[in-house]
Amino acid sequence: MIQFGIFQNGASDLPVADTPSGVLVSGGSLEDMHASYQRILIDQVRQGVLAEQLGYDFYFMTEHHFQPEGPEFSPNPLMAEMAIAAQTRRIRLGQATNILTQWHPLRVAELGAMLDVVSGGRVEFGVGRGYQPREVEVFGFPYGSSIQDQERNRAYFQEAYDLIIKAWTEPSFSHQGQFFSVPPTYTRWNHAQTIAYFSQPHVGRALEDVLRIGPPDQYGGGNPVTNTTTVLKEISLFPQPVQKPYPQCWEPVASSRSVEWAAAHGVNCNINAIPRNRLRKVVETYHQASEKAGWPDRLNRGAFKFGWDAEKRRGLSVGPWVYILKPGNEQDQIERIDRSLEMEWNYYGPFGFTAGLADADEAPYPLDMRVTGEILRQKETALVGRAEEVTAALLRMKELVGSEDFLVLCHFEMPGLNGEEVEEQMAFFAEQVMPELRSACGGSPALPESNVDLAPRQPAQA
Repeated sequence: MIQFGIFQNGASDLPVADTPSGVLVSGGSLEDMHASYQRILIDQVRQGVLAEQLGYDFYFMTEHHFQPEGPEFSPNPLMAEMAIAAQTRRIRLGQATNILTQWHPLRVAELGAMLDVVSGGRVEFGVGRGYQPREVEVFGFPYGSSIQDQERNRAYFQEAYDLIIKAWTEPSFSHQGQFFSVPPTYTRWNHAQTIAYFSQPHVGRALEDVLRIGPPDQYGGGNPVTNTTTVLKEISLFPQPVQKPYPQCWEPVASSRSVEWAAAHGVNCNINAIPRNRLRKVVETYHQASEKAGWPDRLNRGAFKFGWDAEKRRGLSVGPWVYILKPGNEQDQIERIDRSLEMEWNYYGPFGFTAGLADADEAPYPLDMRVTGEILRQKETALVGRAEEVTAALLRMKELVGSEDFLVLCHFEMPGLNGEEVEEQMAFFAEQVMPELRSACGGSPALPESNVDLAPRQPAQA
């Protein structure tokens, strides 16, 4: 079987512009960029709704901040997807990713659970460590996280992930770790209502589990809640997700260490921005690590199919850029998309992605190498062509991976494309490519529909 999704990264719709250095950027002033990103946010919601109408199965949004250069914009995918959830019933709502090193884990746990409730259990929860210091250092500073110390970054990420899972699965909990103390051991809480609630025998936790009762503080002041030596021992996170024990988690992966971590924790993977002939190795690493770890899975369902298991929704997705050529002026279209692709890669390359663009039998590419749209097309990291050519390329990709089932997340938006053009590409793919691939790959499984009704119970009074 085969499933389809969209990878939405929020590139600016401003024209791609040249600079004296040869680096491509979004054209326009900072004022223009602010207006562009306001348009992009509306487009992201609109395209999420359209994706369901066109028959896509997944809609993934990234998390990125502070980019005047123009390649990415998506400051809070969970919030944007709340708007999509309110207007859809079936499509799965994913994040690629929620960058945990930029969040207090309980904040993002609340937001993820809220989206799962409102969407009727359709969240595919993304977790990631981040790689851009402009984001991670700004948001992570209050919590002590960093991207410039990799081991500290991994330690923070692991603790945040563990705390999110604990908050989602335990009715009342505490946590003492390297980065977080939940609740802080000095939290005074002598609230009569809390004491009355946990004094009841049926609530599931005893009073002494949640509070360490002490006498009034003779040196304290203020109200009765804090003028005490009684301290809080546990808290509860509300709401918890609808999906039990918790939503499926995902991680974008670029290194074998990340692939192995994801496999050992039952986390699915998003594969992006690598050449076609390196996909198989990533899938093999993930599958072998999953087997070695005893097939970790949030539902304890055991082994899953190699690559992607459409029934269990477990495994890895592949995410190429996709552009379907329209009749006439094909070379002009290719040249325009090549500039969009090169502009986007101008941003990614210096972070190390260019090295990973080398084929399996090549030495890593130097980070200052110019990566053109033509190179990305040759690697089939970007699929640009007529509908039948894109169809054939995806079938080759599936065959090379060697999987029975396949999940492709199409990256339609690119720098310089406006919202209408992106939606046109979504429709071209749905109408011209998806039916052919479904026919060749045994169809697509039906997804469950949400039973959440957001309509007011009482009609508005005139």
